[in-house]
Amino acid sequence: MKLEQNNFHKNFQLNGISFASVDELLVFAHQFSNEIYQFLVDWFSKDDFIVVQTSGSTGKPKSISLKKELMINSALVTGQFFDLHENTKALLCLPVSYIAGKMMLVRAMTLGWSIDVIAPNSAPLERVEREYDFSAMVPLQVENSINKLQKIKKLIIGGGVVSEELKVKLQCLSTLAFATYGMTETITHIAVKKLNNRKGNPSFYQILPGVKIFKDERNCLVIEALNVANDCVVTNDVIQLISDTQFDWLGRFDNVINSGGIKLYPEKIEVKLSEIIGKRFFVAGIPDKKLGQKLILIIEGKKHNNFLNNIKKNKTLTKFEQPKEVYFIDKFIETKTKKIQRKKTLDLIGFTN
Repeated sequence: MKLEQNNFHKNFQLNGISFASVDELLVFAHQFSNEIYQFLVDWFSKDDFIVVQTSGSTGKPKSISLKKELMINSALVTGQFFDLHENTKALLCLPVSYIAGKMMLVRAMTLGWSIDVIAPNSAPLERVEREYDFSAMVPLQVENSINKLQKIKKLIIGGGVVSEELKVKLQCLSTLAFATYGMTETITHIAVKKLNNRKGNPSFYQILPGVKIFKDERNCLVIEALNVANDCVVTNDVIQLISDTQFDWLGRFDNVINSGGIKLYPEKIEVKLSEIIGKRFFVAGIPDKKLGQKLILIIEGKKHNNFLNNIKKNKTLTKFEQPKEVYFIDKFIETKTKKIQRKKTLDLIGFTN
């Protein structure tokens, strides 16, 4: 069935209810959720675009316009890649105020899914009894739902880095879990990475159909995906190209630390440290007369005196990846989507990158 912009798939259901018309859907949405109602009003308007707010995790939050046609294209690609056809049972547990939540609704309306919407809290499966074919979560939601996660057959995880500890927990589940790579400008994910059921093989990000990838002179990812973005998207994500269709994400270019001529990628170091640090943390570089920048570790919570000694016992860290100092902060500064704002948090202890 070809979807018209101002219509929805005949099999689409919202919280178990089918609708004969857009007006009927809007009446229900207005009673159910003002956030969803406002999005649907915009979606079914005569405008050919939707205004979406970015999360602000890598800069100031901003509003950008996304063409509805490209959002539909993105939904079709997701359905094709994950083999999610009409009558798929989906669970929406993300805020509809941002692109990830909006796109769950667009996929459902485009592909004819039956989608249930629940409160986007940190433990979304706590009261869920049904089983679902597909859902999307952030890492914290996955962590808090691990004992009930097998109610989801296929799960995409975005909005943050999946820790090594969480990856280990996912290996025991029948749920097929994927980390996603994407951003608001690319209408959510343009690549996914298997997190479990890999049979010991290394896993890299695999691009979706219709996507081409390149590197610029900074070794940052450049995305050409004309089915979901009008122009090439130049990112600040440093990558290693594995093939024309696969890449390994190394970290943010603006987070790279140059310590004594050695380039350190905080996100890669954080993956290693996550094996021994149970609290939220991140690493950063601060000015140093001898090294240019020195690596420090910032941990959320109360001070603990033996952290550096414990870290030195971690054999996966090279000598350059060993933090020189540890700082403790009671509470990290976050975006509205609970992502850590590194630079603003560093300001709390008098440092900026």
